Amino acid sequence: MAGRIRESDIALVRDRSRIDEVVGDHVSLRRAGGGALKGLCPFHDEKSPSFNVRPSHGTFHCFGCGEGGDVIAFVMKIEHLGFVEAVERLADRAGIQLTYEGGGATIQRDRGTRSRLIEAHRVAAEFYAEQLATPDALAAREFLAQRGFDEAAARQFGCGFAPGGWDRLTKHLLGRGFELTELIKAQLTKEGRQGPIDRFHRRLLWPIRDMGGEVVGFGARRIFDDDPIQAKYLNTSESPIYKKSQVLFGLDLAKREIAKRRQAVVVEGYTDVMAMHLAGVPTAVASCGTAFGADHMNVLRRLLIDDSLNGEVIFTFDGDAAGQKAALKAFEGEQAFSAQTYIAIAPDGMDPCELRQAKGDVAVRDLVARRTPLFEFAIKTRLRDYDLDSVDGRVEALKVMVPFVAQIKDRAKRDGYATRLAWWVGWDDEAAVVRRVRETATGRAPAGPRRAAPVDPNQGALDVDGPPRPDPRDPALWAQREALKAALQLPEMAGPYYDSLPDEAFTHPAYLALHQAIRDAGGVSSGLAGPAFLDAVSQVCRQQAVRSVLTELAVEPLRVKSEDEYRYVQSVLARLQQILVAGQITEIKSRLRRVSPIEEPDEYRALFGDLIALEDYHKALGQQAVGGL
Repeated sequence: MAGRIRESDIALVRDRSRIDEVVGDHVSLRRAGGGALKGLCPFHDEKSPSFNVRPSHGTFHCFGCGEGGDVIAFVMKIEHLGFVEAVERLADRAGIQLTYEGGGATIQRDRGTRSRLIEAHRVAAEFYAEQLATPDALAAREFLAQRGFDEAAARQFGCGFAPGGWDRLTKHLLGRGFELTELIKAQLTKEGRQGPIDRFHRRLLWPIRDMGGEVVGFGARRIFDDDPIQAKYLNTSESPIYKKSQVLFGLDLAKREIAKRRQAVVVEGYTDVMAMHLAGVPTAVASCGTAFGADHMNVLRRLLIDDSLNGEVIFTFDGDAAGQKAALKAFEGEQAFSAQTYIAIAPDGMDPCELRQAKGDVAVRDLVARRTPLFEFAIKTRLRDYDLDSVDGRVEALKVMVPFVAQIKDRAKRDGYATRLAWWVGWDDEAAVVRRVRETATGRAPAGPRRAAPVDPNQGALDVDGPPRPDPRDPALWAQREALKAALQLPEMAGPYYDSLPDEAFTHPAYLALHQAIRDAGGVSSGLAGPAFLDAVSQVCRQQAVRSVLTELAVEPLRVKSEDEYRYVQSVLARLQQILVAGQITEIKSRLRRVSPIEEPDEYRALFGDLIALEDYHKALGQQAVGGL
């Protein structure tokens, strides 16, 4: 292979490489209107999608970081390739035979490039897979069979065997035209005392693939007692194509199901991934030779599109002390990942592979189905250290656990788990526990009566002139946001129902301030609409930050899924009212727990009557809310 790639071939590669399909190997895309697709940018960290792809134009652009270009530019950027390598990668993908014009320099330039290292790994994976069928690999085959994996399973996951001898693979690759410097650079070969030797010997191997399905490294399991290296697992060292913090074993097989099901199951080992997939959980992945970290989270976020309402990540750990510790460590990092996060721990300290062997495929699927929210698991795990049957034990537990729960950045979740904490500890005054958690989270006591929840510093820095900007994707605030959008965009539909909403319905300071400005401008029933109404509201906004939220909500589309906008608006307002009533129900229930029906029968009956009435009202609002959503 020599010379330059013919220009007509480059044009053909562009034409036959659908950019949405190529990008889709790395990012989950969803329709964004106007023929465009949108997803989370793979080139910078973001919480809301600003990465746009236009299949009809064959281009992409990120409005967040400014990256853009055609399909070749995307592959160059995402795979860290040069132009020629990117064209070659796409040509292989599309089955296009490239023609090279001229001659001379290309062969030398190609030595040691990423495509060469990838090709060396591909040949190595084939070599190892062939070795698995040899007599020397009997122990490796028995290892797999004892764990419930037959020949078909080994083939599905590319299992192989590193043979004995010092340089069997190295000689094989040298015979295929690779140079020793390339093999060392690829971490397939290393320098020994008497010359180059293979990196792996007499071990069961799994190929580690990137998201595009290319082999970039290997994981090797000790299977012989006389293996001089005691470590149970060895993994490829960092190389130009292998970054252990950015690859996940099984992701090439799981990525489409992860995007489809909006679920990723994180396990601890290669055999656990195999067991999960074979048991009917095709969303399982595992980190390779390192702890699951922030970079791994970002890889999954791009597939899940980080949907706080639907996406979920399920961690499975062994039930032993190490697994418990790993779960608590995951608690610390979960805050940066807004998908719903869960823990699944198999009984009797078994891992998913052992569970499948002992109880079958159904038990593995049930393990995932019976997942526990991560926050709940972490809190309950720590509560085991205290004697909750004694007053002293409950007091001590609250002293430690209130700051622990206060670490939860999502305000709605924090309040919810503060209430649960009171129940789990056995503390009668739930409201007091919630209040203490809020005070600890904000670093100060709440100011004034219940007009607005305390400002949470984790939701954004305070503006010089106003409250922080609310997170538009916060599921706890979506009804407030939709209600305000309805009031600003469709005041004639929001009508008196919106104007009757009390301040307590808006818990974020910015939303509360905007609601008050709408009311001060005459409300949605004032007769004004369009620009005139928005201008009237803007005039009474005292803070620039609130005006910014006003202009944002005035143009942001409502989430209505049907053409019946009126019904949708009424259902949103009903949902907001329902949330408010739910808070009142919680307060009455808390008071009922502290009132004795024997010593204070009149007050108890009055509270109970209020509770029944509010619960009926809450149910009716729920029916109205569901009907239009």
